[in-house]
Amino acid sequence: MSKIVVAYDGSELSKKALERAINLAKQDEKVELNVITAILHPIASIYNYGAVDAAHEANLEAAREMMKEVEETLKAIPNKTETYIVEGHPAQKIEEFAKNNNADLIIMGSRGLGGLKELFLGSVSHHVVQKASCEVIIVK
Repeated sequence: MSKIVVAYDGSELSKKALERAINLAKQDEKVELNVITAILHPIASIYNYGAVDAAHEANLEAAREMMKEVEETLKAIPNKTETYIVEGHPAQKIEEFAKNNNADLIIMGSRGLGGLKELFLGSVSHHVVQKASCEVIIVK
């Protein structure tokens, strides 16, 4: 195994998924660990364009802050690590990211945050399990 992708949204289960990935990576310094979070881009209409821009910027800033915390956690291991913020439907983006980056394993929570963050739902983990081109570990 050379590359692990962790789907992260700040939920308790995504934190457990990150812990699992870190523990696996610690076993071999050559394993690369990529942590990805996905944010949906709000749909604009002619009536709410400014509000959509503000909401998107707020979501992006929240994701940046969350990933800074992840980066601090990742400093504890000697492995090569990267964090990524991607925009789009989380399930598709996780699957595409893993495929495009030749991931050997995806680790994610069985469900995550809903509401404003809309990052992970049970349907996201289900989609990734069905469509991923590599192994997937679902953390409960």
